Amino acid sequence: MELIHHKILGLATIIYVIILLLHFIYFAFKKEVIFKTIWWVIYINFILHTAGIIFRWIDSYRLDIGHAPLSNLYESLIFFSWCICLMIILMKKRLTYPIITMFSIIGALFFIAYASLSPGVDKGIQPLIPALQSNWLHIHVITCFISYAAFVISFICSILYFVRVDWSIMPDKDTLEEINYKSIMVGFPMLSAGILTGAVWAHYAWGSYWSWDPKETWSLITWIVYALLLHARFVKGWRGNRLALISIIGFFSVMFTYFGVNFLLSGLHSYAV
Repeated sequence: MELIHHKILGLATIIYVIILLLHFIYFAFKKEVIFKTIWWVIYINFILHTAGIIFRWIDSYRLDIGHAPLSNLYESLIFFSWCICLMIILMKKRLTYPIITMFSIIGALFFIAYASLSPGVDKGIQPLIPALQSNWLHIHVITCFISYAAFVISFICSILYFVRVDWSIMPDKDTLEEINYKSIMVGFPMLSAGILTGAVWAHYAWGSYWSWDPKETWSLITWIVYALLLHARFVKGWRGNRLALISIIGFFSVMFTYFGVNFLLSGLHSYAV
């Protein structure tokens, strides 16, 4: 029997598609009422997406497993998508350009659709292995994925920065650079917190704060890339193409930390998010 959270999250996936289609309609007709509708649908779907996560949590207790839905690839994909939607809402005052919200929604849709449709993703609720049975799991995963979601926004702005098309829907380069910077200023402290809480959790689980596991190493590489970006901006006064390029490199490091380490490398975090 299908659990209720699967139905809710399936509906949320469909609504993400509707939001994407609404963007295309907006680009065709340029009516402000359509853009306002987009935001209302985003709000509604965020509530629905949140309900899906909560009901998966409730369903885990119904199965006598009982843990927050943050422990495997399926749950992390769902949560990653949720964090992107959260970041869109939190940054609404800056995301006044539909081209940015559209690509952000594509990101959220990709992760939730991959979680729902990929045959290689186990959607079942499984008991936590001993290493994951800690409250540090919640803090570590939440801070990491909020940082990843912020880096999604910065990545989109960095890619658009290199687009040489004079569209009315395209923000100017100064605006893109400012949103890129603000996103990183959200993501970098959260990533730092994620690494620190991960170290504390590692000490709790394995007796060592740092073991140069592939996931730890690539998290550190990602942190260094974004630290260099902020250093280049504050100290060296870098702007423009160079910062956008470093931001893109940083995001590829984020994706390798998340996907590449799990699928290509083995280590203590092979099961983890």
